[in-house]
Amino acid sequence: MSSTQVSPPSETPHALSPLTALRLRIESRQATVAVVGLGYVGLPLLVAAGSEGFGVIGVDVDPAKIRSLRDRRSYVGDVSDEELTGLAQVQFSTDHRVLLAADVIVIAVPTPLRDGGPDLSMVRAAAEHVAQVLRPGQLVVLESTTYPGTTEDLVQPVLESGELVAGFDFGLAYSPERIDPGTGRALRETPKIVAGVGPADTEVAVAFYSAIVDRVVTLSSPRNAEMAKLVENTFRQVNIALVNELATIAPAIGVDIWEALDGAATKPFGYMPFWPGPGVGGHCIAIDPSYLSWKVEQRLGFGIGFVQHARSVNNRMPAYVAARVGEALNRSGKPLRGARVVVLGLAYKAGVDDVRESPALAVIHHLINAGVDCSYHDPYVPSINISRRRAGDLPLPDGESEGRLESVPLDTEVLDAADCVVILTAHPDIDYQAVVDASSLVFDAVGATRPLRSDSVIRL
Repeated sequence: MSSTQVSPPSETPHALSPLTALRLRIESRQATVAVVGLGYVGLPLLVAAGSEGFGVIGVDVDPAKIRSLRDRRSYVGDVSDEELTGLAQVQFSTDHRVLLAADVIVIAVPTPLRDGGPDLSMVRAAAEHVAQVLRPGQLVVLESTTYPGTTEDLVQPVLESGELVAGFDFGLAYSPERIDPGTGRALRETPKIVAGVGPADTEVAVAFYSAIVDRVVTLSSPRNAEMAKLVENTFRQVNIALVNELATIAPAIGVDIWEALDGAATKPFGYMPFWPGPGVGGHCIAIDPSYLSWKVEQRLGFGIGFVQHARSVNNRMPAYVAARVGEALNRSGKPLRGARVVVLGLAYKAGVDDVRESPALAVIHHLINAGVDCSYHDPYVPSINISRRRAGDLPLPDGESEGRLESVPLDTEVLDAADCVVILTAHPDIDYQAVVDASSLVFDAVGATRPLRSDSVIRL
């Protein structure tokens, strides 16, 4: 009796599981990628996906952003108008129903703090919108920074509220953003952490990110990936707080903290340089570590001492900088009240226009409250609302606003008329030697003048 060898049936797209079929669509660049939240994280990701041949869909609740993108005008410093114009297959919309046409959906919405805790309302809303159009064969990735457990405890139940199941019908993963605004660092050059809720989810998410970055690092669970992001930012916040605290005690013991830190930075092992300044800002370092401390307190009844102390140190730096400016003026024979001060830099970091949580705004707040005639120059921030009780980039309550400051030109006339120039953000393309030469007194809170030698310069 002869045996008959039966060949396995040939695989066709109809015989494949939804996630396997999706992986093949991704690898052949036949997939469409949608990004929900088109800020400084989402828009560069959308452009990167489009440049790799994927059709792309951008969704945001802000109609002004959508109008700008449809006109191919970028409002994100790391994305040029030319890059938007170069997108071949692109659609921008405020209507989440367009997500039905997407194969990969990336959620990159903000996660701010509210009343000391993380506000995940925008993540929940985005997940609910995705759930309304979710179909088999889609991949959903959360990139928003959040506390461990968000992907599995919040997003997954929302997406599975229908009949579809993560890991079988659709893929679900977490991949923390690692954007470094203002540095020109390409998204492709930065390793990407990826973790799915199961092996199949991880596999298809790796296939997607491998198309847009050179190195993908897989972790075993979304919780660990969420924690990895918080570790990165907590590390920075704690170390910045350390050098800030050292900077506040250095004058009392006769130490030039900048020279000491430069010396320490020459050690080729066991040390990573961090630099003092007026505090920390932006969405990441100023806020993200608080997610971790909040989560720990919810679970264990106490927060993380390192995080709480670091936040306290960094939060009091703006007041310390303003006080040091007052001391510098007093030494030159001028009172703080009525002094004419020009601030250089309002953005939270060099080379960006983002003023969220910027400590420079808090410094101006303290100076104005002390009676200072304050103006500023920032090539990235043309104007700002200023209040006696608070300073920020949001509309101010009635009766609280002191008006809108406009960025002044950085010319000899402005610098010569100032009693003190205060450097709070070391933006590129500013001739700090010329600033020092034209100013009678400069207080440098960020070390921008370190290579210079002048009796008119006082550093933090």
